[in-house]
Amino acid sequence: MAQRFILNETSYHGAGAISQIPAEIKGRGLKKALVCSDPDLLKFGVTKKVTDILDGAGVEYEIYSDIKPNPTIENVQCGVEAFKAAGADCIVAVGGGSSMDTAKAIGIIIANPEYADVRSLEGAVETKNPSAPIIAVPTTAGTAAEVTINYVITDVEKKRKFVCVDPHDIPVVAIVDSDMMSTMPKSLTAYTGMDALTHAIEGYITLGAWELSDMFHIKAIEIISRSLRDAVAGKPEGREGMALGQYVAGMGFSNVGLGVDHSMAHTLSAYYDMPHGQACATLLPTVMAYNAPATGEKYREIARAMGVAGVDSMTQDEYRAAAVDAVRKLAEDVGVVCSLKGVVNPDDLDALARDAYNDACRPGNPRDVSVEDIKELYKSLM
Repeated sequence: MAQRFILNETSYHGAGAISQIPAEIKGRGLKKALVCSDPDLLKFGVTKKVTDILDGAGVEYEIYSDIKPNPTIENVQCGVEAFKAAGADCIVAVGGGSSMDTAKAIGIIIANPEYADVRSLEGAVETKNPSAPIIAVPTTAGTAAEVTINYVITDVEKKRKFVCVDPHDIPVVAIVDSDMMSTMPKSLTAYTGMDALTHAIEGYITLGAWELSDMFHIKAIEIISRSLRDAVAGKPEGREGMALGQYVAGMGFSNVGLGVDHSMAHTLSAYYDMPHGQACATLLPTVMAYNAPATGEKYREIARAMGVAGVDSMTQDEYRAAAVDAVRKLAEDVGVVCSLKGVVNPDDLDALARDAYNDACRPGNPRDVSVEDIKELYKSLM
């Protein structure tokens, strides 16, 4: 069976990498950018780091910032109109997953107007044309949206998130500059970092995993586990490590899928507007424990990558428990509370479990999971 692997055309890594943006725009014959960024990044001057470089290089742009932390159908629709009104021919997405996911949806609709109904983008869609060119500049070390073929949009009316998978949406250029992540507060650093770890672990054990994706995921687990504590403490070497680790995880999971942790996290965000990284982090140790019986020897390698000593002398049950414990300890060390007490309304449990079961990530889970199983997983954290 043929295995497909899709990555960016070009990526830049390291402090100061944003200086390459004008050359990429001009070198591709592009004239004007729509800069997609969220209101907080504008307020705190993070977006200005990029627009100052565009100004200095004489690159025209307009800013679109009507983007929520969990971007909505309306955010996308308004962004499409902003792109058209600006006369833009490319997008520079500056931000976390919200800015980049919004940019992907805008870019796809611009190039494929028959998908103007944003809901029509749900699932594995075979659009005809590549997105309007996107240069993605992440400001968080977690989502890896700059290197994935996935994006997630919130349907506020139906209280659900839907996942879109389209090879045409991947940014042509990723600018992974740790300086752009230096203003993240500790809590956001922790949550997005645990999201990246969730990507790496779920991608490593998902049903679609194979040797090439395993190579990326196990290395990402190693980098993230040694870097996240330092990143939360504000150390530059930790920030740099997380910038790389989350990107490496994205290179893998974008091509093989995820699992039920992300399905459950998407639903929590849709119902309670819970930040995606926080939702993933809260669920990860519990979902790992549930999945352990279906993972063969992979938890031994997860434990090893996270620095657990003596894994080769452990029984299967011992190294599986060690892997879960190492993840739980990392979460605790960076201030993540793995609990849904006071978050989930018990009256919502049936709907939450049903919606999580129907999420596009669930079929990749290594262990069969039912609606009732998902409900019990939620309850165990309440």
